[in-house]
Amino acid sequence: MKRRTFLTGSAAVLAAPSIARAQGSRVLKFIPQSDVTILDPIWTTAYVTRNHGYLIFDTLYGMDGKFAPQPQMVEGHVVENDGKQWKLTLRDGLAWHDGTPVLGRDCVASINRWGKRDSFGQTLMAYTDELSAPDDKTILFKLKKPFSMLPEALGKPGSSMCCMMPERLAKTDAFTQVTEMVGSGPFKWNAKERVVGSLAVYERNAAYKPRTSGAVEWTAGPKIVNFDRVEWHVIPDLSTKAAALESGEMDWWEDPTGDLLPLLRAQSGLTVEVTDPTGLMACLRLNELYPPFDNPAIRRALLKAVNQSDVMIAVAGDPKLIHVPTGIFTPGTPMASDVGLDVFRGPRDYDAVKREIAAAGYKGEKVVFMTPTDFPILKAEADVCADMLKKSGFNVDDQAMDWGTVVQRRAMQTAPASGGWSAFSTFWAGLDQSNPVGHAFLRGNGKQALFGWPTAPKIEELRQQWIDAPDLATRKKIAEELQVQALQDVPYVPLGQYFAATAHKKEITGILNGFVIFWNVRRTSA
Repeated sequence: MKRRTFLTGSAAVLAAPSIARAQGSRVLKFIPQSDVTILDPIWTTAYVTRNHGYLIFDTLYGMDGKFAPQPQMVEGHVVENDGKQWKLTLRDGLAWHDGTPVLGRDCVASINRWGKRDSFGQTLMAYTDELSAPDDKTILFKLKKPFSMLPEALGKPGSSMCCMMPERLAKTDAFTQVTEMVGSGPFKWNAKERVVGSLAVYERNAAYKPRTSGAVEWTAGPKIVNFDRVEWHVIPDLSTKAAALESGEMDWWEDPTGDLLPLLRAQSGLTVEVTDPTGLMACLRLNELYPPFDNPAIRRALLKAVNQSDVMIAVAGDPKLIHVPTGIFTPGTPMASDVGLDVFRGPRDYDAVKREIAAAGYKGEKVVFMTPTDFPILKAEADVCADMLKKSGFNVDDQAMDWGTVVQRRAMQTAPASGGWSAFSTFWAGLDQSNPVGHAFLRGNGKQALFGWPTAPKIEELRQQWIDAPDLATRKKIAEELQVQALQDVPYVPLGQYFAATAHKKEITGILNGFVIFWNVRRTSA
């Protein structure tokens, strides 16, 4: 039997008094990418809900600047029985927002719920023989076979975070939304001041005890709060957003569009920066339950119509903020390659694409395309995609709606003619597409897969081979095979990589790399 211990109490200890002094009495006014129409981080993959979730909920592990998992709610873990038993120990001082203590059984219920929805979670639970809480501070995994990526799964910082919530909430069916926001994170949800479509308010959790060790990077390390209140102000109009930031009415704008970046950079009091080195990966998702995209030959023909540069320039405006062509995995990460990407190079011949799509069996079925009107980069992406589908000979019904409606509707498996959908475009954080386990759009497990529901047994087989691979070289080879197979099965269409900038007052400092995170942020002029 091998025994490996990972405990962190002695590393880089921060003095508790300095943590206490850092708790400020300030208000941060923030312009989010869109309104947070769904509050449950398990129920949706929408990043606005993830950002909201990290304010309220905490996770068992975080991720540091080297993309490695670090203990967050856990003090550490012990691995025994040749890697088939993991014993996680919760750190002291954890409490829910209602004042009750965080218990092992709360976390077990939370993991079980998350494991029914998330791609990485489904994989972890498939390896799990038994998950239990032997006592109030212990979470015990008994695995069918070793799964070294357990901390990565529980600490994944992308969509569908493995957030911890009280058992009474975590026992909610995984396919039913939780609407009562009780977590153990650094902020509390202010339901009384919520104005749908306009305002979301988060208040500092005075009882929150940050970790006392570790580097503050991405979602790892001590979560030090310097504001008593964070206000999300939903502003649909781009020029109004820019004016609010320029005038000082707002402190931070999450995602200014590329065409406004020169204007914002010219303002002496503002900082414009790219904080996520993995960028955003653009995708066209197709509904494979219904014609015409239930036909793989039609999906393959569609690849020849895609001009990734057109999509990315429409989104970014600045060629320096894009990378094309892209495949299945995020450029710059170990699994990325150029294998098979010639399909995206060279001029597009739409007449040839039309002929190939017709020969593949397209019968003129209506393609219901969902276009979000209140999310500028998604609107720009959707406009190019809808035009590309039309040029390819599809009978496109381009339906405009807000992003919240897209998020709700994309989960529906009804036929396009009965309120369902055929296609929509979106982005994933590059981190979510850096490997086959966390890559939700790469799953090919039918109706258990994410919306779009592709069935691709060969992809599933290669994905499992990647998980079981003994070394990095083998995983890279399998990743190349996965890319080739994905361009045959086409669970989605890759559209390019975009490095989104964020803009804020220069006096707002301490913004961490990655997505928008509200701990460590401070106002230097105060």
